[in-house]
Amino acid sequence: MEKEDKKNFMAKAISLSAENVKTGNGGPFGAVIVKDGKIVGTGRNKVTVDNDPTAHAEIVAIRDAAKNLGTFDLSGCQIYSSCEPCPMCLGAIYWARFDKLFYAATKDDAAKADFDDSFIYKEFSLPKEKRSILSVQMMRESAVKVFDEWIKAEDKIPY
Repeated sequence: MEKEDKKNFMAKAISLSAENVKTGNGGPFGAVIVKDGKIVGTGRNKVTVDNDPTAHAEIVAIRDAAKNLGTFDLSGCQIYSSCEPCPMCLGAIYWARFDKLFYAATKDDAAKADFDDSFIYKEFSLPKEKRSILSVQMMRESAVKVFDEWIKAEDKIPY
């Protein structure tokens, strides 16, 4: 892919973020997913519009691309994000199996605009009992039985 194409894809992601700021339809984030030099998914932050804390631009774009391509495996795709992804979005990018991530603004730039996810990174490094959200394990045996059934299932679709 040509360098100019990459710039155009990133410009599109940034324009989606700028459009959100102008319309007030969500935070200043946009994302574009590309496969074989063509845009196959787009997303802009819709957290406040949809009342969905997971509706970050990257997640919206992943959902769009997966629907358009008819697959949950986005191998062979690249994602262009107007900002360095948060921990949730970065996890989704790994789960979707992207080949490459391009981003414009950094997480520090986002923090200056009151989108600071550094506390999440800190929480991940803490032992469970010291995190700000209490984690309580329960009914493990019942849940493990479901995993055992999954392991035995012959018609499962691995991912």
